[in-house]
Amino acid sequence: MSRDQSVLLAQWPVTVLMQRRIHGQRWRQEQWSALAVLPAGYAHADIELDKPTPDCLQYTVPGLLLELHTDETDGYFENWAAPWPRVFVRWQMQDGRAMPVQVSVSYAEGARMLDGGDGADGVPMPPAVHDWLGACLALHHRPQRGGPHGPRHDGPRRQGPQAA
Repeated sequence: MSRDQSVLLAQWPVTVLMQRRIHGQRWRQEQWSALAVLPAGYAHADIELDKPTPDCLQYTVPGLLLELHTDETDGYFENWAAPWPRVFVRWQMQDGRAMPVQVSVSYAEGARMLDGGDGADGVPMPPAVHDWLGACLALHHRPQRGGPHGPRHDGPRRQGPQAA
């Protein structure tokens, strides 16, 4: 199913914390990266921007939507159940600055981002996003059964994240 045919299950506005570090090395002058994804509606007292220095600049980029679609529920579940779940951020250089253009909590989509030509990072998933994703998976995710060798017979069918 293509994204055009996929159904939007849920969305949540987020802000991405970005950073530029100057290394001054011959082959690597600077490094851009995403540091955190902050869900809208939550206090972020624990996230404090460093004061700008010649070697480090941090800035926030609000206005992105973390969207959940029907065609990615297996990737969401893999990430949700992982020991260190991530939010994946794809970014592009715009006017001399790394700007996030997409966020996802799907392992499969994250892998596509990391393999693509743009910059991409995986950052720790905030607990509020993990809880939100788990609630959505409980309603919409049904694990794939079978595979190239027929159906698996590994016990009763799980009913979403609570049975994991």
